[in-house]
Amino acid sequence: MLLNVTPARPSLWDLVLDGGYIMIPLALLLLVSIYIFTERCWVITRAMREDKTFMKRIRDCIIDGDIEDAGRLCRKTDTPAARLVQKGISRIGRPMSDVLMAVENTGNIEVSRLGKGLTWLSTTAAGAPMLGFLGTVVGMMDAFYKMSAAGKASDITTLSGGISLALVTTVAGLIVGIVALFAYNYLVSRLGKVMTDLESKTMEFMDMLNEPAV
Repeated sequence: MLLNVTPARPSLWDLVLDGGYIMIPLALLLLVSIYIFTERCWVITRAMREDKTFMKRIRDCIIDGDIEDAGRLCRKTDTPAARLVQKGISRIGRPMSDVLMAVENTGNIEVSRLGKGLTWLSTTAAGAPMLGFLGTVVGMMDAFYKMSAAGKASDITTLSGGISLALVTTVAGLIVGIVALFAYNYLVSRLGKVMTDLESKTMEFMDMLNEPAV
């Protein structure tokens, strides 16, 4: 009587080890992506903090002609919006086009700083699946080579076992790519909110300078 023995399911760690050397760069990509996501979340969250009375106090200082107090308030607040306004304050007295250009350039610099590392996430999202697929192709080549070397002694079990191990890298690459993609899109959406806020502050500040003197 033949018994149908189901092979034991390998553990996750066994699958990682069976994936071969391709799993090393995939693991590094995953760790770096997690670090960038966590660090950028913290930085962008800080940038999004808002003092709802900030622009009102800036307006009061400008109306009173106290430019130095307005600059000190910006330095004390220390947010992208505050640095943007501070740059505009430092250009008060020059043509409005120069003030606007200085404020917009500062906003672009702030957004660029906040977006640091996002290129890595987008590259990982696209590259990790390709790297995993490369590992699968190499693994399948090795499986077919071993089957060819075994000759008549080889069977379908040998081939299927080799292919199943080779597919581990594809799964790992997809997981890393999906994690990086979701992290990238989330950070881009948060960064978009910061950009909208900076544009709003720019318009509010320029309108403030254009208000007629009372």
